[in-house]
Amino acid sequence: MKRSNTLKTLLLVTGLMLFSGKISAQNGNVIVNEDAKLTKVIEIKKELNKDNENHNKYKIQIFSGSLAAAENEKSKFANSVGNWSSELVYETPNYKVWVGKFRSRLEADRALLEIQKKFPSAFIFKPKKEKD
Repeated sequence: MKRSNTLKTLLLVTGLMLFSGKISAQNGNVIVNEDAKLTKVIEIKKELNKDNENHNKYKIQIFSGSLAAAENEKSKFANSVGNWSSELVYETPNYKVWVGKFRSRLEADRALLEIQKKFPSAFIFKPKKEKD
């Protein structure tokens, strides 16, 4: 008899647990009141970021030397690898060929693997922030 009551109690508790709970979700709307000044600040920040486009970007240097040789390497790059933009930069006393504007080191590393197949001395660097 005692065992029968325990079994009934266990079944009753299990049944209540399974069927008593009703799950319900809440629905609602969210209204965001945004100050117009915030939108203006965001636009100003975007403009400032455009001015500092090279800051916090990685580049790959494929050459450093004379102007004629730098132009030749830039042309060679465009005709062979050419998946990224290249630019000719003068830093006393050499002309340099820089490639890409990579957002992360990982992105630059991936590009470097491909670029080094044709330009083995290529390396990654982060341009110095220009002083005003």
